[in-house]
Amino acid sequence: MAQRHHTAPTVSRKTVVWFSEVGKDDGAVAGGKGANLGEMTRAGIPVPPGFIVTANTYFQFLDSAGLRPRIRSLLEALDPNNTQSLHRNARAIKEAILDATISESDAQAVVDAYRRLGEGPVAVRSSATAEDLPDASFAGQQSTFLNIEGAAALLEAVQACWASLFEPRAIFYRAQHGYDHLSIGIAVPVQRMVQSEISGVLFTCEPVTSDESKITIEAVYGLGEAIVSGEVTPDLYIVNKADLAILERSLAAQEWQITRAAGGDIEPNKRVPVADSDQRRPKLSDPEIVALAQLGRQIEQHYGSPQDIEWAREGGRFYIVQSRPITTLGRPFEASKGLESLVLLASGSPASPGVGAGPVRIILNANELDLLRPGDVLVTEMTTPDFVPAMRRAAAIVTDRGGRTCHAAIVSRELGVPCVVGTSDATRVLENLVAVTVDGSSGKVFAGRISLGERPAATQYLRGASLKTKTKVYVNLADPERAAEIAAMNVDGVGLLRAEFIIANAVKAHPRYLLAQGQGSLFTQRLADGVETFAAAFAPRPVVYRTTDFKTNEYRGLTGGAQYEGEEENPMLGYRGVSRYIRDIDVFRLELEAIKRVRREYPNLWVMLPFVRTIEELSRCKAIMEQEGLSRTADFRLWMMLEIPANVFLLDKFLDVGIDGISIGSNDLTQLILGIDRDNEKLASAFDERNPAVLVALRKIVTTAKKRGVACSICGQAPSDYPDLTEKLVRWGITSVSVNADAIYKTREIVADTEAKLHRT
Repeated sequence: MAQRHHTAPTVSRKTVVWFSEVGKDDGAVAGGKGANLGEMTRAGIPVPPGFIVTANTYFQFLDSAGLRPRIRSLLEALDPNNTQSLHRNARAIKEAILDATISESDAQAVVDAYRRLGEGPVAVRSSATAEDLPDASFAGQQSTFLNIEGAAALLEAVQACWASLFEPRAIFYRAQHGYDHLSIGIAVPVQRMVQSEISGVLFTCEPVTSDESKITIEAVYGLGEAIVSGEVTPDLYIVNKADLAILERSLAAQEWQITRAAGGDIEPNKRVPVADSDQRRPKLSDPEIVALAQLGRQIEQHYGSPQDIEWAREGGRFYIVQSRPITTLGRPFEASKGLESLVLLASGSPASPGVGAGPVRIILNANELDLLRPGDVLVTEMTTPDFVPAMRRAAAIVTDRGGRTCHAAIVSRELGVPCVVGTSDATRVLENLVAVTVDGSSGKVFAGRISLGERPAATQYLRGASLKTKTKVYVNLADPERAAEIAAMNVDGVGLLRAEFIIANAVKAHPRYLLAQGQGSLFTQRLADGVETFAAAFAPRPVVYRTTDFKTNEYRGLTGGAQYEGEEENPMLGYRGVSRYIRDIDVFRLELEAIKRVRREYPNLWVMLPFVRTIEELSRCKAIMEQEGLSRTADFRLWMMLEIPANVFLLDKFLDVGIDGISIGSNDLTQLILGIDRDNEKLASAFDERNPAVLVALRKIVTTAKKRGVACSICGQAPSDYPDLTEKLVRWGITSVSVNADAIYKTREIVADTEAKLHRT
């Protein structure tokens, strides 16, 4: 295995670096894709040679062209959930990047490297600095250009890759996952072009069931663009990882392939027919399947985790053109039960596990995506990255084309949406607005709509679906549309209900702006409606509602927000949380009124105060709540978030004010203890809630709360990511752990096992 190394400052400042100069830890320089190409080159994996235009070059381009203010203003002005706004502003940003000029010195460095590579056709790929992380899959979001030839065409392709960082789908993804748009860089790997006779994708596991004992290979004729996009349904081969025995073959007829165009053609690539005699033949022979599986196993062993690998064969030799970690293993999935009585309408390849039901909505191009309503079953020939914002709204997804590693399959698994691909005829045999049930685990689509509440609660973590633990397992939630689905799981309540999603999607306007318009009651009612959805779904289990914690830049994004919010250099440390409530009491009263309305019917709703800087702030905020009729009682608990080191140092004094519970916001607390911006890609590797300094703080919080008899929870990302940290918290005496929905059952098992160990000792 190649040794870990640290990039020298001179490398990070270069315009161009060669694959041999970087490794897997150099994502800040080379992006995820580029770093892995360098890592594999150094490890002796057969990677076509190439170089990388560094992320630093992209950042210098933005600065020298003066593009940052323009991009920032266009991003602040758009609503990522509004398709028209998203596409309009994304187009304007891309045009600004494409119209700017690369500096003469950077352009010359790229051209010199191209000549040193030997010129000729190359593949020009985008490599974002935040892609291929364990918690993020940026599949298909940025552009790739194949068979680019000539210095001028290469420079145009590099600039087009930079612009593709602001494709609508990429902006939407970053907004949904909380990434800062201008902190994400993009590198551009330039690689000798493999003129593939056969190409495809290899997963070193079975991606639908997360079975790590198998290797999954998909193959098509020609360039791999056809398989990744899902335009062609591939051959599928399943191999036993231990002995490389071929377990399964599924052949797909292929009528056309993508190959390099002739020199005089405008486009570098073209579609050509596949000979009739080859259309139904296996793409790979048995020895080739075994050799490719062995190569995949070698790459997985090198990285130490399951990999998603793109490969190509030229002249009888296999090349690896990309490898990245698989980000969708271990998600809960539904068993295919209770569907036997339904009529089968269509079948294809299982792509994303689970069962979804709803009315069919056939979408034949991205311009029709606004027709898709929440809960519809999206039926299309094949998704593209532009479909991602709409895919999130779908109850299930069905496609005519594609295999288990196509765009629709990968993104559906990440979103947790059931998906069936490669049906060949779903857009023809299914009828618009007619209800169907989609079983993503078996690849089947049935007539009628099964009652999802009757589905068996079968998941990968079978014990976690039925276990009871002394330590409560809560869930972090924000989207009202998922309330009923998650409430049906073995979960003890909601440990963190975020207000911001409801306000951004249902209210959409700044509360001070609504007050000025005489519409303060609109804010209150829409917020109450959203919160009530959760309280009703989980009753009588507690729902801990965190009062609004928008930062100034986020408030500015609401309608009318620019009139009431100033610019702050560091909004994270700015005007937020309880500091707002005690200064803008009229707005706080709107929120308190919404809470009171919900509690009239659902007393299981509790309140948690975020970002409490001082003991005096907590006292004043608590007094305002009491004046508005929200005093602590047997059925109304008041909690506070612990996100600031001052909360740790003075915890006893905060508790003396009189609160019922505390919840550790591990994200902000870790940032402030370590002095690290978790969204800064250069420091990302150092952001870890298991840092010894953070662990000292966590232990003090939990043990102090236990001594004082106060409920103690944690609701940051850490428990979802680090089972070993969850075990420590339980040992110290935490009373509850609140995790993301996909980690509920896994966490329940960890908690149960830890409690069992404690009982035995």
